Amino acid sequence: MFNEQKFVKSVYAVDDIPKLRLPEIVLCGRSNVGKSSFINSLFNRKDLAKISSTPGKTRSINYYDIDNKFYIVDLPGYGYAKVSLSERKKWAKLIEEFFTKSGYINLVIHIIDSRHKPTELDIQLNTLLKQLNLPYIFLLNKSDKLKQSEFKIALKNLAELFPEAIYNENTFFYSSIKGTGKKEIKSYLSSTFYS
Repeated sequence: MFNEQKFVKSVYAVDDIPKLRLPEIVLCGRSNVGKSSFINSLFNRKDLAKISSTPGKTRSINYYDIDNKFYIVDLPGYGYAKVSLSERKKWAKLIEEFFTKSGYINLVIHIIDSRHKPTELDIQLNTLLKQLNLPYIFLLNKSDKLKQSEFKIALKNLAELFPEAIYNENTFFYSSIKGTGKKEIKSYLSSTFYS
């Protein structure tokens, strides 16, 4: 289980998605929310997903094959201000096209920085997922940076905008540094793909 992970390809247009179709676990969230670190920490790898020091650098949809059972699909981060508006529109179009055309999405992991309130772009993403009837969970990332008293605040901030968020059911704290939430996410995925 989770024995073999390999990078498959970067895709810049929906027509280029891998020919071999497998169920997809899709990661999405703001630029700099820690998607690459999440992938590396989940599979105990340092170099599976390239981590950029420049937010907004990932402009492609990146496919990772896990045990030939499913893909982890890393979408470009949204909302990075230093990227031109036309570039951001291009990304938004690519992401929306991917969601509407994929047909293989098994789960979307909506990653949010646990230190901040969800943004307008997080709300737009959530609305799109609901419109397309796609199953999703929330991952409150970078939880190692929270004080004990701030965990409740992070959950409250999330539930105010997304009342469907239920802690430990479809909402998990995660830390790539401390490994918080790794067991829960692996168990969530294994019950779907390895049972």
